[in-house]
Amino acid sequence: MIAPVDVTNIRLVTERLHLRPWIQSDLADFYEYASVDGVGQMAGWLPHRNIEESQTILNNFIAEKKTLALEWKQTGKVIGSLGIEPGRSFDSLPGMGRELGYVLSKEYWGRGLMPEAVTAVMDYCFRVLGYDYLGCAHFVWNDQSRRVIEKCGFQFWKESSLETRLGTVEKTKLYIHYNPEKTR
Repeated sequence: MIAPVDVTNIRLVTERLHLRPWIQSDLADFYEYASVDGVGQMAGWLPHRNIEESQTILNNFIAEKKTLALEWKQTGKVIGSLGIEPGRSFDSLPGMGRELGYVLSKEYWGRGLMPEAVTAVMDYCFRVLGYDYLGCAHFVWNDQSRRVIEKCGFQFWKESSLETRLGTVEKTKLYIHYNPEKTR
């Protein structure tokens, strides 16, 4: 079952990041990383063609209240996003949960930032929101996302196929992490 979420009042702090709701003044930072070739394709979408496209998506982030901005503590710059998505692929599981999806600026790849962010969100979803599980997925060729998922303790569940916003169908691996404070 899809668990409720509203990130409006969520403020998480890690060693190097602030995770918080998106605001309109994040637009330039968002466009800067979302327009870079190779970033969006890892999640099934094309680089943003113009700032207006980023504005439309930013408006959705704010209105839907399910996606956090990843702000680099040192500079206050937004360098990525982490969504607590409905996760329809995981609907058949008993209990309440969601799927995590994430994107990081190419400039910050390889520094262990996404496992840091995902771990903080997992802790919040399990301890504060009381979710029974969280799901996560990656395209079979996306080794970077696979490593994040494995570092965060998710367990392989099954393979599936996903139609992307690019109109392609990608083989996808789905992973599950149950709330360690609850018995199944």
